[in-house]
Amino acid sequence: MVQQFIVGHVGQPHGLEGFVKIRSASGEWEHLLSLKEILLRGKTGEKTCIIEEIRGNSGHILMKFRGIETPEAARALSGAVLITGRDRAAPLAKNEYYIEDLKGLGVVSSGARDALSSPEPAVLGTVSDVIEGGGGWLVEVKLLSGETHLVPFRKEFFGDVDSENRTIPLLSEWILE
Repeated sequence: MVQQFIVGHVGQPHGLEGFVKIRSASGEWEHLLSLKEILLRGKTGEKTCIIEEIRGNSGHILMKFRGIETPEAARALSGAVLITGRDRAAPLAKNEYYIEDLKGLGVVSSGARDALSSPEPAVLGTVSDVIEGGGGWLVEVKLLSGETHLVPFRKEFFGDVDSENRTIPLLSEWILE
């Protein structure tokens, strides 16, 4: 299970004191307000940064990192991602999942079978990726044959994740045809 998550993206500098604009990776930003330090991954590698100040600012937040005092120094951070541990990532509501936790799940038949079939759901493939599409999230399913299919991540197509067995049932197998 993944223990570190990208929680934000560093944007452009803001002002003259070294602040940068931060865009939340989840769309939520309240959980970012309590951070004291963060791992920044950018073009030049990774480094842990101490957060000196955080301010809210119309739909995004501003962060000031120790040692970043000018707009030029702040601009060098543009494009970096903020990484933190699972315990500091956006909290999940019921039936919400981190994308990284969905990757690698076994995709199984729903178990709606006739009396002559095996009682065990058949393994169809695995979740290889989750992609944001125009109308919602799409699950990329890699079948045992090697083919891949995109399936909308909606309750009409997928059942509840079985965290213990690391599987997710596909309710409408016809979508793979």
